[in-house]
Amino acid sequence: MPFVVNLGHYLAPDYSFFRALTRTIIAEEFPTARVMRYLRSSLALSIFLIPVLAAAQTTSAHAVKTYHDGGIRDLEAIGNRKVGCGRGFGNWYSLDRQIAMGKDYAQQVETTSKFVTDPVVIEYINRLGQNLVRNSDSQVPFTIKVVDSEDINAFALPGGFFFVDSGLILAADNEAELAGVMSHEIAHVAACHAARQNTRGQLMNLASIPLIFVGGGVGYAAQNLAGLALPLGFLKFSRGFESEADYLGLEYMYKAGYDPQAFTAFFEKIKTLEKQRPGTLAKAFQTHPQTPDRIQKSQHEINTLLPSREQYKVDTSEFEEVKGRLAQIDNRHKIDNGRDSNRPTLRRRGNSNPDEGTGKSGNDDDRPTLKRRSGNSPD
Repeated sequence: MPFVVNLGHYLAPDYSFFRALTRTIIAEEFPTARVMRYLRSSLALSIFLIPVLAAAQTTSAHAVKTYHDGGIRDLEAIGNRKVGCGRGFGNWYSLDRQIAMGKDYAQQVETTSKFVTDPVVIEYINRLGQNLVRNSDSQVPFTIKVVDSEDINAFALPGGFFFVDSGLILAADNEAELAGVMSHEIAHVAACHAARQNTRGQLMNLASIPLIFVGGGVGYAAQNLAGLALPLGFLKFSRGFESEADYLGLEYMYKAGYDPQAFTAFFEKIKTLEKQRPGTLAKAFQTHPQTPDRIQKSQHEINTLLPSREQYKVDTSEFEEVKGRLAQIDNRHKIDNGRDSNRPTLRRRGNSNPDEGTGKSGNDDDRPTLKRRSGNSPD
C-alpha cells in the first residue's frame, strides 16, 4: 500500500519546491523516518541559503565598486583630482593662458549672438551651472550665458566660457536632464580638452575649438556664431574626449545630487527628435555622429561606479518657470518673424496688373475724356 504522510506543518507556504516534493513522496513508498530526516535537513538548509543567494543576486546586479586612490574613479576626491590639466608633454597651455584665449573668443561669440535678457532665466541658469562647477574638478571660474537660439545645444570655450542655447532648456523635460548636459560641458573644461587637443597639433588654432554637447568635439555651431572657419575633417577627432566628458559629467551631476539616469534619457530623446524632425540638431551632430555604444557606456558607468541613492534631485518648480518664460519668448519670435501661418494677412493690389479677360492694363487709355470746345466752332 502506498505510503501517505501529512507534511503540511513541515512545509513553508511559499516553498513550491517542497510542495512538489510532497507530491512525489505521496506517489512513492518511503520509510517514514527517512522522509522526516530528509525534510528537516532540507528545510534548514533552505532557510540558511535563501537570504545568502538573494544577497548575492542583488550584489551581482549592482556590482558597484568604490575607489579611494585619488584617480578619475574616486568620487570622494572630486575637486582634488588631476584629470588632465597638468602642464607637460600632453598639455603646453597654462590655465591663465587658456582663460585669456577663451575670453578673446568668447567676445567674438558675444558680438555675433543674441542673448536672453530675462533676469529670472539668467539667474537660474547661472546658479544651476555654478553649483555643478563646485561639484567638479574645474580649476577655473565659469561665465555662463544663455544664447537666444532654438538649437538644442550648448558649448564651452577654453577657460570656462560657457554658452547654453535656449532651445536646449526647452527640450529638457526636467532639471536633471539639463544638469546632465551642462555637466558634460563643464567636464570638457575641467579636463582641459581644448588645450590638450591644440597641443596634439590636431587643430590649427584655438579659435576653432569650442566644445559642444550634441556633436562632440569641435563646436560647429559656435564657429557659425563667431564667423570662424574650420575644415570639417577636423570634427572627427574628439571621440576619446567626448567619452571622457561623458564619464566625468556623470560623476559631477551625481555628486551634485541629480539622477544620472537623466543623462542617458536625454540622449535617447535626442535620437527620437532627430528621427521625427531631421535637422533638429546642430550640424556637428551629422558631421560627427555619436558612437553607437555611447549610451551603453554611460549606463555601465552608472551601474558599476555610482552607488544608488534613496533620493535624487530630478525637477524643480524653478525649472518649469524658466521653461515657461522661454516658451513665451520663443512664441514672440515666431510672431515677429511672421512664421505664424494662421494669421490673416492683407495684400495690396498692384496698379499694373492686367484686367482679367481683356488683357488691358490698369492704365486704360480708352476711358471717356472731356474736351473743351474751340471758340470758332458753330453753335
